[in-house]
Amino acid sequence: MGSLALSRVETLDQPAPSIAGEVARIAKEQLAPLAAGIDAGTVYPAEVLRAFGKVGAWGSHVPHEGPADLRCAIQAMAEIGQVCGGTAFMAWCQNTLVWYAANSTNMNLAKRFGDAFSTGRVLGGTGLSNPMKSFFGIEKLKLKGKKVEGGYIVRGALPWVSNLGPDHFFGTIFEREDDQGTVMFLADCADPAITLTPCKPFLAMDGTGTYGVQFRDVFVPDELILADPAGPFVKKIRAGFILLQAGMALGVIKDCINIMDEVDNPLGHINRYLPQQPVHFRDLAAELEAETMALARDPYNEEETYWRKVIALRLRAGEASVAAAHAAMLHCGARGYLKSHRAQRRLREAYFVAIVTPATKQLRKMLADA
Repeated sequence: MGSLALSRVETLDQPAPSIAGEVARIAKEQLAPLAAGIDAGTVYPAEVLRAFGKVGAWGSHVPHEGPADLRCAIQAMAEIGQVCGGTAFMAWCQNTLVWYAANSTNMNLAKRFGDAFSTGRVLGGTGLSNPMKSFFGIEKLKLKGKKVEGGYIVRGALPWVSNLGPDHFFGTIFEREDDQGTVMFLADCADPAITLTPCKPFLAMDGTGTYGVQFRDVFVPDELILADPAGPFVKKIRAGFILLQAGMALGVIKDCINIMDEVDNPLGHINRYLPQQPVHFRDLAAELEAETMALARDPYNEEETYWRKVIALRLRAGEASVAAAHAAMLHCGARGYLKSHRAQRRLREAYFVAIVTPATKQLRKMLADA
């Protein structure tokens, strides 16, 4: 599992060029032509996701002999996000799936799935939206598990899980029916007792492999248990879970700056009267990126001050995404209002960055409670 971790970034300011550069090339050559289809829901870019995996995009944050470093993973995700926000979200899903397996104390699970997930041979996502809300008093856990010989029987339903398909896996959490805590496990979408139901059309990013997932007395063997109990494990992986989302935000913000720059020649004479200019967002993006890179060097930091910084950064990144996309729309004017222009796609993607778990309102609650 640690083979790809050796190529992760070794300096604060520079991502590993062999990974981020290759990711940028694939995004430009293979992903860009699919972006509109991914947005509309006619394309799920499985082969492109696997291509990213082959150049190391999903393996750089695998812990190597103890420490973990998220910087290269975030930089690679930002490169993807500059082209397609939907695929940056799927990149986050894949990266979190790798993060779960890499941090599990179930060595058999780690050995079986580690390389498969981190190389992109097996794709999948994260079903922690409901659990993350439940841990902060927003929702109740939707999955229940009953202890049986060799594992658990799980029932219930999750309304939205992304980056899924019939041969995919995802990590999620159930509550034990005997009130003995919570358990985190890998769900196998190929299990006949698991049903994937397509969701109603979204505002954007409909090609992200997002489904409602029904568990009908699914047998989860011990071999698929990530953590039992789940609580200490979630505390260990939570900062990485949230910090990796910064890649989505940085990618969207940077392309919104590009959009504003592109219309400067024809519209600069009138756009200069707008209060928010590209230079403002360049400074903001640089500030957010520097703070992200500093925090991403130490995702296992257990200090509460570090945790508050992670939450605050994620909140700022979501709000900055919406602000940058809003400014890009105003700079483009009527041309940005065309369905064919990516400025309006960026606005819709930016709203997703602000509402995906943990959403803006949850982050504010988390800061208030911390």
